[in-house]
Amino acid sequence: MNNAELTELVAAANNLTKADAKKIVDSVFGAIADAAAKGDEISLNGFGKFKVKHTPAREGRSPATGETIKIAASRKLTFSVAKAVKDKLNG
Repeated sequence: MNNAELTELVAAANNLTKADAKKIVDSVFGAIADAAAKGDEISLNGFGKFKVKHTPAREGRSPATGETIKIAASRKLTFSVAKAVKDKLNG
């Protein structure tokens, strides 16, 4: 499913125009991204949690040359699925 398909489902389920549904979908994803950028945990009951994970700087190897390279510290967004979704997926 992509954004357009999700927008169509939201529009159909709520008797909205596609333009209004697109604004809603975009605002939800924007709010999640903004909260994640601040380092907040986003918990959606019955769906799952988005958490920001900090990865420290480390050394790695270039696959092409085998040289040691420095990999900068970074932040990653992780997602853990709620039990209700796991149960739905597995039967």
